[in-house]
Amino acid sequence: MLERMKIALAGLTLNEIKELLPSGPQFRASQIFSWVARGITSFEEMTNIPLSLQNELKEKFCLFSSNVINRLEDGQTKKIVLSLKDEAKIESVLLSDGKKRLTACISTQVGCPAGCVFCKTGSLGFKRNLDCAEIVEQFLHLRNEKATGNSGHIIDNIVVMGMGEPLLNLPNLRKAILILNDKKGINFSLRRITISTCGICGGLFDLAQNGPVVRLALSLTTADEPLRRLLMPVTNANPLEKVKEYLLLYQRNGGGRITLEVPLFSQINCREKDADSIAEFAKGLDTVINIIPWNPVAELEFNGKPLAEPSEKEVKDFIQMLESRKLKVTKRLHKGRSVMGACGQLG
Repeated sequence: MLERMKIALAGLTLNEIKELLPSGPQFRASQIFSWVARGITSFEEMTNIPLSLQNELKEKFCLFSSNVINRLEDGQTKKIVLSLKDEAKIESVLLSDGKKRLTACISTQVGCPAGCVFCKTGSLGFKRNLDCAEIVEQFLHLRNEKATGNSGHIIDNIVVMGMGEPLLNLPNLRKAILILNDKKGINFSLRRITISTCGICGGLFDLAQNGPVVRLALSLTTADEPLRRLLMPVTNANPLEKVKEYLLLYQRNGGGRITLEVPLFSQINCREKDADSIAEFAKGLDTVINIIPWNPVAELEFNGKPLAEPSEKEVKDFIQMLESRKLKVTKRLHKGRSVMGACGQLG
């Protein structure tokens, strides 16, 4: 219990470390911050820090407040399960594109309050937000993992698409991104970070006004509003008209192209009507549509019937519908399904 009460260094900015430093000159804070950014797992690895200060740090701080308790691999995908200080569990994923480029998919909440009917995490309910350290530590844990097909351990991109709705935990996420981006630490480019959201209006407005300016993805699913509200209950309080207003504001304030994510289900949201609504929603926005054939999760239903992944024909036909409406379209590849590490399967 004592270890859990210690402050996790991974969640502290450089200035906070300076303020909390037990003793010694201030330049030690920069050294400590740099060591944490490297992902060290023991204070003894801080070779340029005096032993006396190392011992003081051990008394007050811990390097990680979470630990990896399980690892699952599926080809180019690795999923790790983390146990947190209160014994809650979250999952993070490391994805390889086959060209030695790695993407870290990280979570922001234990469970999720959005309740999307097609998402495993949403079926778990919501327990709590992750703190800043718990978000940053996922990146450090994934970077320390042996990457399948990549011995360099270099992570190229971060997608905040794991468990939870990021914009409902924006203060902690914003601080985590500040730490990840700090040039004196991890120095991860904002241009390589993507936040995926269901479209929380308050969070979108805050992000547009106050940053950070990262890549943004909207889990649209469909722009047929009545259907979207049934599939994604959180959207009842976040109408598409307001969502689009804040997406436009985000782009006016420096945000780049926005990805509209469309998880596709058989016989539900792959109609001409859905293509029309998406095309209408995309007008005036700089967007690309990302089609995500639904990754199966047992026991998830919609309108009393089990959800089903779309056939290849349904996917192909829907992509053609969108392209005929002059939309830019990409299709996400299936990765990590056998270890429940694909989109919508975490938890």
